[in-house]
Amino acid sequence: MWRGLWTLVSRAACGPGRPCTRRVSGVPGPAAGATIFALSSGQGRCGVAVIRTSGPASSQALRSLTTPRDLPLARSACLRLLSDPRSGEPLDRALVLWFPGPRSFTGEDCAEFHVHGGPAVVSGVLQALGRVPGLRPAEAGEFTRRAFAHGKLTLTEVEGLADLIHAETEAQRRQALRQLDGELGHLCRGWAETLTKALAHVEAYIDFAEDDNLEEGVLERADSQVQELEAALGAHLRDARRGQRLRSGAHVVVAGPPNAGKSSLVNLLSRKPVSIVSPEPGTTRDVLEIPVDLAGFPALLSDTAGLREGAGPVEQEGVRRARQRLEQADLILAVLDVSDLASPSSCSFLDTVIRPRSPNGSGQRLLLILNKSDLLVPGPLQWSGDLPPHVLLSCRTGEGLDSLLEALRKELAALCGDPAAGPPLLTRARHQHHLQGCLDALGHYTQAKDLALAAEALRVARGHLACLTGGGGTKEILDVIFRDFCVGK
Repeated sequence: MWRGLWTLVSRAACGPGRPCTRRVSGVPGPAAGATIFALSSGQGRCGVAVIRTSGPASSQALRSLTTPRDLPLARSACLRLLSDPRSGEPLDRALVLWFPGPRSFTGEDCAEFHVHGGPAVVSGVLQALGRVPGLRPAEAGEFTRRAFAHGKLTLTEVEGLADLIHAETEAQRRQALRQLDGELGHLCRGWAETLTKALAHVEAYIDFAEDDNLEEGVLERADSQVQELEAALGAHLRDARRGQRLRSGAHVVVAGPPNAGKSSLVNLLSRKPVSIVSPEPGTTRDVLEIPVDLAGFPALLSDTAGLREGAGPVEQEGVRRARQRLEQADLILAVLDVSDLASPSSCSFLDTVIRPRSPNGSGQRLLLILNKSDLLVPGPLQWSGDLPPHVLLSCRTGEGLDSLLEALRKELAALCGDPAAGPPLLTRARHQHHLQGCLDALGHYTQAKDLALAAEALRVARGHLACLTGGGGTKEILDVIFRDFCVGK
């Protein structure tokens, strides 16, 4: 009676641990018999360069280039003389390592040559490997693609590896490591297992509804499991694109009236003279953008024209672009001259930009920076109105910079999420798409009047989770993901 239930449950993923070492169904694998090689370390002169191979001819490549010819112990470094397989000319004295499959990065036989990093040495070893029968140069991302095809990495772990290679800030590194460790994949496999059990209960009810031995409450349990999963998916989809901001950078716009110190602030935060600083109002007439590391978070920092009326046509175009950037910003750094808060330009900026935007809102965020604090006389601020929460700063002396960086860290953590805590973030639009598709399918399950349609909705939901981790990915999607890898990875 319960054969159908057991069959469905047994189709679940390999569990919360690492995926089983097996070829992923439906995923284009490496060409039969092809062995690839590439330089895996950076180009240029260096102390040590790493050249790796992957494929069935790796053992032949290792024997052809090394003296003595026997293979070294698996996963143990061994010092060998490398020679050209045709001429016998010595190339280098290097450390070599042998990784027999499936216990290797790609799941295939692999070899590594740790040679001296001079261009002539690297070129000589690569040319020698090209003369070994059955070897060809690797394409970009081909080593990682083979690891994915052999079930060594899920697709989300592959994306985590790519993000780790491209990480430029501390927050990006932490998030990429979490994804490489498989946290998102583990979560999705747990959800897939829940869907498998719910589908098994629905299928069992369809097949054995008239059997007196069928356990009561089968459909109720399936409904309960679906409701819990809907709540979990909804919580992840309400992350307001934090993971995507963490991966690509939050849009931070510096705005304020003329001569408030916007360009000085951009130069201070970017730690180089990006913007021209001048006492003449209206120096900045266009939007200047630069990627920066702000308190450990990635950001695209935009310097904008001073907001004022009555200037010439060129400056007015700059003002128009500045207002446009304000509407697109994730975080606005609103800069005012603290020594001239009562000026018409400061009051206008307060009324039109700062007060209408809530610094603690769930959407666009704002941080008020009162610059030129070195010009203040001791005592309270000479301002009769209410100011939003603010940071005092002197771009000239750097006083208040630590307080500003701490305030920026809190604001960007709210925008990008904390990569060291909480559930794994959704760092790509692809993640959002498949989780939304899964949630939509669960909605169809809830509304279905027919059990066959309800079961089909659960299968569609499982399919979206399979695509997210890689079980059902198309070649076009895989090509997009792997093309960002460098050759040799």
